[in-house]
This record gives sequence, C-alpha cells and structure tokens, in this order.
Amino acid sequence: MLKSPLIAAIFIGLFLLSSCKNNSSVLPKPKAQLSLKYPDVTYTLFNTDCPFSFEYSDIALVTVKNNCWITINYPLLKASIDITYKPVTNNIKALLQDAEKLTYSHAIKADGISSQPYINTSKKVYATLYNVTGNAASQLQFHATDSTLNFITGAVYFKAVPNYDSIYPAVNYLEKEVRHLVESISWKNKN
Repeated sequence: MLKSPLIAAIFIGLFLLSSCKNNSSVLPKPKAQLSLKYPDVTYTLFNTDCPFSFEYSDIALVTVKNNCWITINYPLLKASIDITYKPVTNNIKALLQDAEKLTYSHAIKADGISSQPYINTSKKVYATLYNVTGNAASQLQFHATDSTLNFITGAVYFKAVPNYDSIYPAVNYLEKEVRHLVESISWKNKN
C-alpha cells in the first residue's frame, strides 16, 4: 500500500518538473538608457537698472528683487539659478572668501568639488565656476567680479531632493547655461 502512493508522488513530481521546461533560450534584458531631450534655446539679454547684464535662455523666467538679486527659474527642469549682487568697497578679499566658504560648505554631502577659472580681460570679468558632485544642495556655483566695483555669486538649486544620479542630466544642461551666463556678463559701471 505504501509503495503505490510513493510511486505516484515520484511520478507526479517528475511530470511537473518536465512540464516546466522552456524551449526558448533565456536572454538578459537590455540596459535601459535614460533619454532626456532638452530644447534648443536662444538667448536674451538681461538688461535692467542693475550694474551688470548677461544673457539668459528663452526657456527660463527671470525675476529681480530691488537689490539686484536675481532668480532665473527653469520650470522644465524644476531648477533655478539664484544670483546675488554685492558692490565692491575695498572688500574684494572678504567677498571672495565668503563665496568660497559658501561653496565649500557643501563638502559635507559632496563627493567632490572642482573649480574652473574664467578670465575675460577685455570685459574685465574674472570668475570661477564650481562643480559639486554628489548629493549636495547645489551642484553648480560661481562668482564673478571686475575686481574693483562689482561682485556677483550664483548657485543652481533643484526643487527636489538632491539625488545626484537622478538630476545628473539636468546638471549637465544647466552647467552649459551657467557657463553661457558667465561668459556673457558685462559690467555697466566701468572702472
């Protein structure tokens, strides 16, 4: 009696195992590639009563506060470039130290911080662009000056939790925007 159920269980087990056989070969899933397309842009000259001008992208919206503090919003990217203006009054060293202190305050969350100088002697624009990698609050920052009268700082902020892997394509796009902004700066009160 005991033999019959044991043989039946073995037979059913072999039948189930053989029915699960798949004749098609197993293929790995292809790696996914994130495809973000940002529009081609044209640039408009930002020109107000502020002591400087620059060009900004037509996909951005600019707001100005009465002290020439500017926010350039990128609704498509859920990001902004916040620009702060300060006049130079024999305090260029302190302004530079404050700008660098702000950038390096992100070192706690950053994986790395690299800087790139920009110098245009004919327009008297002396700037440094910072790229902050990692999950810091601001991945791109800059400061620019004519060294005697004007000083501006800028930082890119995203309206999202700073997950560097997720925002990396937008960071790359905005890096080009920041570079164009800095390269197009002109000072109105020449020294």
